[in-house]
Amino acid sequence: MAGRKTSPDAPLDASGLRFAIVVAEFNAEITEHLLDGARKCFAEHGIDEAIGVARVPGAFELPLAARMMAETGTYDGVVALGCVIRGDTPHFDYVCQAATYGLQRVALDTGLPVAFGVLTTDDFAQAAARAGGAEGNKGYDAAQTVIEMALLRRELGA
Repeated sequence: MAGRKTSPDAPLDASGLRFAIVVAEFNAEITEHLLDGARKCFAEHGIDEAIGVARVPGAFELPLAARMMAETGTYDGVVALGCVIRGDTPHFDYVCQAATYGLQRVALDTGLPVAFGVLTTDDFAQAAARAGGAEGNKGYDAAQTVIEMALLRRELGA
């Protein structure tokens, strides 16, 4: 199990791995904090320069951008970051469902780890709490997830 955690507090050896981040510009005051969290996680695991970032208009566009990044063959995993805040119409439900299923499909179709860092909250305060506030930084968590999955993929020879 080279590189993978042997205990919850053990560091990850992510040397040689490259990652893509796709980030939605809608709700940028939140998604930029998620991006900062993802970059911090990668830096803590020795990945500073091996990161590609693509920006898309909103969460609905994340799956296509993730697929394009995955299909380059350059990356060992993709982190998708976005923020959808509930409004007065069912639009929230459609966008959240499309982003969720689309990103899952990218992972399953390409065999590349795709981490879901899309906040789906009822209000701005909940989003802020999850983008570096009281609830931590879900961008950081998504980056940690993609590192762990990429290491598993490497270990299994996939």
